[in-house]
Amino acid sequence: MKNKTYSFINISGLAIGLAGALLILHYVTFELSYDNFQKDSENIYRVSLDIFQNNEEVFNSAENYPGVGPAMVQEFPEVIEWAHLYNMGYKNNVVITYEEGAGQPIKFKQRKFLYASPNFLSLFSNQMLLGDAKTALVEPFSIVISESTAKKYFGDEDPMGKHLRLKDDDYNDENCIVTGVYKDLPPNTHLKYDVLISTATLYGRFDGAVTRYKTGWGRKDFYTYIKVAEGTNVNALQAKFPQMIDKYKPELKENEGKNVFTLQPLQRIHLDSHLSDEAELNGSGEPITYLSIIAIFIILIAWVNYINLATSRSLDRAKEVGIRKVLGSLRSQLIRQFMFESFVINLLAVVLAVVIIALTLPSFHSLSGIPAEVKIWQNEMILWSLIAAFLIGSFASGIYPALVLSSFKPVSTLTGKFRNSGTGVVLRKALVIFQFAASTALIIGTFTVYRQMQYVKNAELGFEMDQIVVVERPAISSADPELRNQQVVAFSNELRSNSNIKEVTSSGIVPGKKIRFKADVRAYNQPAGQTYPLNFVGADFEFIQTMGMQVIAGRDFSRDFPNDLDTAALVTRSALRQLGYESPEDIIGQAIVAENFDATVVVIGVVEDYNHESLREKAIPSVFILQPFWAEYFLIKVQEQNISPALAAIESQWGSTFPGNPFEYFFLDEFFNQQYKSEDQFQSLFSVFAVLAIFIGCMGLFGLSAFTAMKRTKEIGVRKVLGATVPGLFFLLSKEFVVLILISSLIAWPLIYLAMDSWLQGFEYHTSINLLVFVLATLLIIGIALITVSFQTVKSARLNPVDSLRYE
Repeated sequence: MKNKTYSFINISGLAIGLAGALLILHYVTFELSYDNFQKDSENIYRVSLDIFQNNEEVFNSAENYPGVGPAMVQEFPEVIEWAHLYNMGYKNNVVITYEEGAGQPIKFKQRKFLYASPNFLSLFSNQMLLGDAKTALVEPFSIVISESTAKKYFGDEDPMGKHLRLKDDDYNDENCIVTGVYKDLPPNTHLKYDVLISTATLYGRFDGAVTRYKTGWGRKDFYTYIKVAEGTNVNALQAKFPQMIDKYKPELKENEGKNVFTLQPLQRIHLDSHLSDEAELNGSGEPITYLSIIAIFIILIAWVNYINLATSRSLDRAKEVGIRKVLGSLRSQLIRQFMFESFVINLLAVVLAVVIIALTLPSFHSLSGIPAEVKIWQNEMILWSLIAAFLIGSFASGIYPALVLSSFKPVSTLTGKFRNSGTGVVLRKALVIFQFAASTALIIGTFTVYRQMQYVKNAELGFEMDQIVVVERPAISSADPELRNQQVVAFSNELRSNSNIKEVTSSGIVPGKKIRFKADVRAYNQPAGQTYPLNFVGADFEFIQTMGMQVIAGRDFSRDFPNDLDTAALVTRSALRQLGYESPEDIIGQAIVAENFDATVVVIGVVEDYNHESLREKAIPSVFILQPFWAEYFLIKVQEQNISPALAAIESQWGSTFPGNPFEYFFLDEFFNQQYKSEDQFQSLFSVFAVLAIFIGCMGLFGLSAFTAMKRTKEIGVRKVLGATVPGLFFLLSKEFVVLILISSLIAWPLIYLAMDSWLQGFEYHTSINLLVFVLATLLIIGIALITVSFQTVKSARLNPVDSLRYE
């Protein structure tokens, strides 16, 4: 209470630092907790697939062959269990209907829908509310749903034994019986699903379906998970995979190809895996590392403030120590006193930090993307960290001031001959340099992350995505292919006649979503088997025009050339070299062969490369073929000033052309930029906590400058009497801090350059590191520091010299 400013700076600085560090820890622990709740999760792995052609990696996928799991259990004793998932629901439109209830049928378009092998529920330790995990997915047409999905379809009715009808555009009608309900999955899992249907349901679809969906090594569209025995050497197990692949895929060697299986630890998939066909948009490990460093900076800066302020007040407390020693105090008693002060200040800081966290937590959850149901105080790591921070902070920030203050000699302090030790001054300067170095690095990092995010959001992608509305194909449509094609044409033509709509196209792809189909393509004059996997995309006549893509050689698809249908192709610039051509003009009129589709087409044009995925990935070589009825997506370009009436027209036409299908849409630019969700969160968190760290440092600098000015009160008075001006005195009292900032910048620049360069290398396309930012960051820190210091220095410089000289 006697030193309100000093106490306020210390307590609030420590509280803000502790709150910031704990919020970052909350984010970090949530990101690191993915799938840890699964029983024996440390022994569960997903088998990923890398495909090589001519010793070059051409494709990597989270999916694999359906036969991989059964083969591994059979071939390797270390593999004790397997389960796989057929990833159809994540890719296809599926409508599930409950028709047995009173009133109208209950119908929803189901997104997170998978076919699962019988032992999947037990392997992933799903908490069953109804049904038996071991038997619920054994029989064909068995369906297991989440608790919230059961509520959505059945309300308070008992769902067990009820029927749900699955309809999709590929296999129209499967009437499934509910055999289980599981508790909703927690948010920290890489694999989110609401509906599971037994893989046995797939086996009766056609001759050879058992091989196709259970033991096959042809199509690669299953997630495969295995559980290994405790203590298994995973590297040694992976070393055995090539021999197994040779056994089940002998044709690879004949075609100069290679497959590589990799075991991905279940607990690391969310942060480390960014393959094709991921079930969810995963996070990234890089933000975890950088934000953890910021958390350490924040708490260290807060502790440095305490140490600096406590030791800088040594002159103020020297007489107190002298008097206590004269009256019989032992040094050990004085150390305990000062340590107790540190204990009290840190305890008050902990209480205030908890209050700050409680007030800011909803905003932090919104900023970081952590679901609201994740409770910070239910995290044992947070509680233990809070206790550890309090104990370590109390000791670490209190021990040095306690040792310094308790060492003062009574004779020196009481006769006014006491001066700060050189060691103490050097330590304070070193700590201030650390604060400024951290602040400078954080400012540079913030600007660099911002510049990169602006770059990726505004870069030329090779296509236009503004004002494009995307509607996925109907899940329920005519079983007659000809009638279904007529519906596609009718829907597109009706929309083109609307004045609020500029362009309409349909295609098998949408930018921002990994392309499903790879074709093994070669030039017609190349040897059979010497293929290169290229993205294989079906599109209609208006696709290139609607997407604003550039034809650099030849021509676009055209209705003036009816023979283009199924015979013509466009290729992107990056596909040329794989097909044996250097110049775009050279490939025009040449035939190419897609061996796995048994298709031969003639190249009529070359399109400039475009970035189908985020700028973390290189532009993908692609082939476009004219298939107007391959309408996975309708892409509709609307008038900017008439978006609402355009959407109303699209919905109305959808309802009349595709009755029974729920209408859903999204804007292409928003969908595409979802790929940067992790980077956007990183930028937001980095910026907020960088500002927080700088603010805490400025609080300490404010207190330090106050005591510096106080120690030089008489000097200021003498200088004013001798004619010194206020600006001159301000320069005198500030130059020391400017020198420390320049030294700190020299330390921070190379370190943050290396860190940011490493982060930028994670993008295939990125901005450069602008050295001007380094200079501006240093100038900004100097400006902030001078503004902070000016409050005290100007106040002291403006004092009446008479008062200054009488100060002591």
